[in-house]
Amino acid sequence: MPASPVIASAELKLSVAPMMDWTDSHCRVFHRVLAPHARLYSEMVHANAVVLGDRARLLAMDPCEHTVALQLGGSEPALLAQAARIAADWGFDEINLNCGCPSDRVQAGRFGACLMREPALVAESVAAMIAAVPEVPVTVKCRLGVDDDHEFTHFLRFIDTIAEAGCRMFVVHARNAWLKGLSPKENREVPPLRYDWAYRLKRERPDLRVVVNGGIADADEATAHLEHVDGAMLGRAAYHTPYLLHELSVRWFGGVQRSRGDLLRAYRPYVESQLARGVFLKHITRHLLGLFSGQPGGRAFRQTLSEGAHKPGADWSLVERALSLTEREPALHDHT
Repeated sequence: MPASPVIASAELKLSVAPMMDWTDSHCRVFHRVLAPHARLYSEMVHANAVVLGDRARLLAMDPCEHTVALQLGGSEPALLAQAARIAADWGFDEINLNCGCPSDRVQAGRFGACLMREPALVAESVAAMIAAVPEVPVTVKCRLGVDDDHEFTHFLRFIDTIAEAGCRMFVVHARNAWLKGLSPKENREVPPLRYDWAYRLKRERPDLRVVVNGGIADADEATAHLEHVDGAMLGRAAYHTPYLLHELSVRWFGGVQRSRGDLLRAYRPYVESQLARGVFLKHITRHLLGLFSGQPGGRAFRQTLSEGAHKPGADWSLVERALSLTEREPALHDHT
């Protein structure tokens, strides 16, 4: 889809979250096969890396990925604006500023969740990015607050400050971030989820687009959120059980539900094109391991890919061999 300054609500229904070291271009192409209408997000990339680093690697994107957003980290308005301009020129359809990641590395660099304590700086950054890329939406992903922030008014003040700078869409990970004492994994699980804050934000600021994120694990739960907000963003559930994306795509946007095997074979032309460019199969198949999660032959499928994809000369025939193990009469113990 072409970039647009206005994000259509249909595009907002289903988003796939950015995840460090996971949602690379190979992953996003696979997810596009599964969910033609989902909005896909890149891994978080620091603005400095975009400006000074290996753009061919950091900004790698296949044309089939659209609509796709680049998530940026950083806290320097001028640098973020420069990185946003570069990303737009590379074809990204949205620029998303991360104000929600709680890792120590992110805090040390003064970006991510710690920025929720500096709304004026975030607003200045967003305004600079919007000025640099007026043709592409600039959005923000945030938490409800940090540490002991438990007042909705504080959260709303953060949102209003950023909205006044021109941001019209917020992806809300509906829990606090604890900047000390919890690991990134614990930050995804320990702070309680409060979806009602995202719902209330949408009620009180109906002109804003609000997408809820955090803890969404199945199709029914994701669908229920649409009664209150504009969309749902899935992260680890989409990665570890990717067929969920396809189920949601059919449920929300229509079409015929396809089998896992059919979808995997639809990915073959991309895989073979990458192999022809010298990409190792292991870099691609690591994103496929959850496709048969909970299905007959799922364990054998994962094991075959995991053990074989790193070997010299591994090609699509390995994927077919793994797939064949899901199509035979299953052993009772192999429903994993």
